[in-house]
Amino acid sequence: MKKLPKTDNSLVLRSDFSDDSAWESICAAIREPVGEFRAFVDCINDSDYEGLTIEQLIAIAPKGSDHSFVFIVDRTALTHVEHPILVVDLYDEPGRTFRVIPREMWSVENNLSIANMEYCEFAVSVDQDGIFRGFPQS
Repeated sequence: MKKLPKTDNSLVLRSDFSDDSAWESICAAIREPVGEFRAFVDCINDSDYEGLTIEQLIAIAPKGSDHSFVFIVDRTALTHVEHPILVVDLYDEPGRTFRVIPREMWSVENNLSIANMEYCEFAVSVDQDGIFRGFPQS
């Protein structure tokens, strides 16, 4: 499997190729601004990553790489009604995961990219089903 691409943006890797329409819809939803915020991502549609596992991802993105986390659009993301994207930690606890709905990608991407927040702050804020849908409004 080839190494992760070098980009200035966060990566959204496609690992399931069963539904092109769902993939395109998810990428469009991720890029949709929420107020004044948006996720800065590159959606990577490369069949070399088909079936990518967490272990394989860690192997192609060793600690100290350009990316401290990666988003993966897998079968669950394509088929679940909310399209929750898998977020994989590659830095603090490589392999730790949670899911995020496309509308909240900006929050995760923006804050992790600039180290404004820690991965664990999002991971512990998921709902019971393991999906991050945003922080509670106070």
